Amino acid sequence: MADHDAFAVFVDASSRGLLRAAWLLTGDWALAEDLAQTALAATWQRWTTLDGIEQPEAYVRRVMVTTYLRWNRRRWRGEIPSARLPERPAEDATLARVELVDAIDAALSVLSPRQRAVVVLRYFADLSEVQTAAALGCAVGTVKSHAAKALAKLHEVPGLAEIMEGSHHE
Repeated sequence: MADHDAFAVFVDASSRGLLRAAWLLTGDWALAEDLAQTALAATWQRWTTLDGIEQPEAYVRRVMVTTYLRWNRRRWRGEIPSARLPERPAEDATLARVELVDAIDAALSVLSPRQRAVVVLRYFADLSEVQTAAALGCAVGTVKSHAAKALAKLHEVPGLAEIMEGSHHE
């Protein structure tokens, strides 16, 4: 029962951050919830063997990224439904926030799954290159290469810089 309680406390403390990271990886809230839940379920199965691990959230992130990359390799991408409406309602703060989220999602969608994972872990989760490499199971040089290529692609996204500068003023 102590294991169950410790895991429940861990899930309560970390699920919000894990869900945000999952959304940044997938770009879809429903898929992000599935990804976070799948990673937490896999972690629960090994929870007793993780006793004493200093950063269980890092372990869950690694499971999440590995699962995301595995799903992405086998996922059909012929049609992607969109929740965006063609008509635009009147401007307000909520709409501006939604547009910012949509712009970030659209920008991240130009990246390969590996590049997206590196960007999410390095710049959203604020992991070091070494921690990102550990989470992805690759060399630090690979992380640097993916980050450089991803940032170059993101710099080419029309209007992204202006959108991000505008979000700092809110």
